Amino acid sequence: MHKLAIDGGSPVRTKPWMFDYHGPLEIGELEKQYVLDVLDHGRVFRFMNEVDSSYPSLLENYYKQRLGVEYALAVNGGTSALICALAALGVGPGDEVIIPAYTFVATAAAVVAVRAVPIIVECDDTLNMDPQAFEAAITPYTKAVIPVHMRGVMAQMDEIMRIAKQHDIFVVEDVAQANGGSYFGRPLGSIGDMGCFSFQFYKVITSGEGGMVVTNQEAWAARAGYQHDSAFQFWGDTMKVPSIPGENYRMSEINGALGYAQAQKLEDIVAKLRAVKKQIVHGIRNVPGIQLQRVVDPEGDVSTSVILYLRNHEAAQQFSKALEAEGVPNGHIYNGGFADRHIYCNWDYIMEQRMASPVGTPWNCSEYKGNVSYDRQMCPVTLEYLSRAITIGLNQKMTEEDCEDVVQAVTKVAEAAAKQ
Repeated sequence: MHKLAIDGGSPVRTKPWMFDYHGPLEIGELEKQYVLDVLDHGRVFRFMNEVDSSYPSLLENYYKQRLGVEYALAVNGGTSALICALAALGVGPGDEVIIPAYTFVATAAAVVAVRAVPIIVECDDTLNMDPQAFEAAITPYTKAVIPVHMRGVMAQMDEIMRIAKQHDIFVVEDVAQANGGSYFGRPLGSIGDMGCFSFQFYKVITSGEGGMVVTNQEAWAARAGYQHDSAFQFWGDTMKVPSIPGENYRMSEINGALGYAQAQKLEDIVAKLRAVKKQIVHGIRNVPGIQLQRVVDPEGDVSTSVILYLRNHEAAQQFSKALEAEGVPNGHIYNGGFADRHIYCNWDYIMEQRMASPVGTPWNCSEYKGNVSYDRQMCPVTLEYLSRAITIGLNQKMTEEDCEDVVQAVTKVAEAAAKQ
């Protein structure tokens, strides 16, 4: 191979890397049509006449059909979706909720928002929750577990569901980063007791801000509805479940219009992403010196990224810099630099058990009988995987030529590293 670009050689790729976020790249005439329809009719609040024809309702129907679930509730964000799901299940003070060490801080924030205690456990080489770590963390206070399908890759749901069933633990799927994914033919979000989605700007499809809660249980759907709107029963709700006070997590009509337009493009986006990743993985799977992230069901991968493991932290840092010089942007996930809020040790208010008030927090309220402490090195296996992992973000607009550039750049850098 030729000299590395980082050492003064010619880079594999000189063409600019112009790819952006997935959903926003697809915004076009359909989104404009639906949003203008909202404005033309002056209906920016969903609970008006003909509620079933509102755009959030149409988006809910889409998810019910796509996932094969009975109930769906559109909300104003992925965090709101998690809060509504946990409240629906009765999770609260005195309860523990098991979450993975690698997920966005919102997963932990939702747990403390209902005044439960997050229990952080290790991830394995899938970069998702290690089922054995989940089982080992169960205590008499464990009420729920939140497996998170990180970076489009599914958690090991068969194992997690089996363990949860054995111990009578609720399962809330966090599908914020894996919208459109599946697990051996089952849509992600439809496997656990409740599923939670995000339509925030950075997600596969976007409504700017927004989320969705899904379930097959009427009572949980009703309680989620009450949690998302303290006046929910006055908007025509007919479910025979006692109401509970909630917050305002309603989705606006404009967000619903954007989300419904984007939802109609989800399958196409994911299909293109899968073709992109398949080409790249095929080209680099036998390259010496790198290990690909384990994906338990490659056919169900949303394929938003390719993650490579190097032999250690230093090798990953060098590889990342060399790959960047070859014209392929990437990220070294845990590098001691930017405090990535997807890594538990950077969740400052969780690590320090800090709430808006120091009184009656999830950790010191009278209802909690457990004893949990946090340490920034408490999940060394997860940190070790992340410290030697680099990620290459993928985009549905990538061409075969773009994919080949990635393959050539990774191969070039890996072969050079093997000679050192």
